[in-house]
Amino acid sequence: LIALQEVDKRFGRRDGLLDPEAIRSETGMRLLVQSDLPQGHGWHGNALLVRSEPKSYRRLRLRLPGFEPRGAIVAELDLGDGEFRVIAAHLGLLRQSRLDQASALLKAHREMSPMPTILMGDFNEWRSRRRSALTILEPTFGGGASPRSFPSRRPIFALDRILGWPFGLVTELEVHVSPLARVASDHLPLTARVGFRG
Repeated sequence: LIALQEVDKRFGRRDGLLDPEAIRSETGMRLLVQSDLPQGHGWHGNALLVRSEPKSYRRLRLRLPGFEPRGAIVAELDLGDGEFRVIAAHLGLLRQSRLDQASALLKAHREMSPMPTILMGDFNEWRSRRRSALTILEPTFGGGASPRSFPSRRPIFALDRILGWPFGLVTELEVHVSPLARVASDHLPLTARVGFRG
């Protein structure tokens, strides 16, 4: 499972920037389309790729508050190991917007039926401790250190996150460093292992 941000043009018709057929041919990953637009791929730029056809799939979209238009996608799916939820988000650049967006994500999570949940994306949060918007999410999703992922050529900020509920769901969090990753994006990708317990 891969969450991506900025998969659509930001202005105009918001056409998708991916080539889903090439991705499928090269990697076996398929795009779970979130857009209602014929040429769109994501919702506010967020999209998910999965390796196999889900046994079940339900999508939701969340509008996030803030100065810039932001959103998150929610997918409840079963890839063969049981149902789980993924929330992929790209939080804003302004601190107050991130605080409001983190609160909205937590509220949405609490209003949904309980199931293992992965919360991930570009959270644009470089502050630590008290001033961080992530303190809103930590009691539910945990927090702790995340690898530095931005900028990709010489990472100094840990802007990206993969968090899980319940605690212990997400392990082996690492940043993927390769020459191709450094030119593919201004963020290095994060990887993690997700362990579902019976």
